[in-house]
Amino acid sequence: MKDKKVLFLVQAAAIAAIYVVLTIVFAPLSFGEVQVRFAEALTILPFFTPAAIPGLFIGCMLGNFFGGAIPVDIIFGSLATLLAAFLTYQLRFNKWLAPLPPILANTLVVPFVLFYGYGVNLPIPFMMLTVGIGEVLSCGVLGMIVLLALARYQGVLFSNHLNEQV
Repeated sequence: MKDKKVLFLVQAAAIAAIYVVLTIVFAPLSFGEVQVRFAEALTILPFFTPAAIPGLFIGCMLGNFFGGAIPVDIIFGSLATLLAAFLTYQLRFNKWLAPLPPILANTLVVPFVLFYGYGVNLPIPFMMLTVGIGEVLSCGVLGMIVLLALARYQGVLFSNHLNEQV
């Protein structure tokens, strides 16, 4: 039992750390009304392990914080990622649906944060389009590449008994 908890914490921490690093390294593309956040490719990880749920949430929160985001972005952007991660885990029985929750959550939440939090003076539907395109690229395309690559090593990288915890 203790080994399962340690493995869960290690996986969550590793996912959070990778998310933060990818967000900061690619900061010019990770923020703004037109964004392709490469770290969002990791949002398919709840397909493999529930440890990705807190890992992605904390990683997004820290990535936004260290990337210079305002508090409303840190809070609501991270909550969108938390919701998306939870829903991705719920859809784990169909790999083709895994990227949909993060695409939808961020397409719906981020434009409002940009408009009301940052004062970006563009129409919200237009920003939904631009953010949505970035999410399709990062989650739909890159995320599926990551998912298909990791699926070959699922038993090695992600212990199946963790899926029984949530």
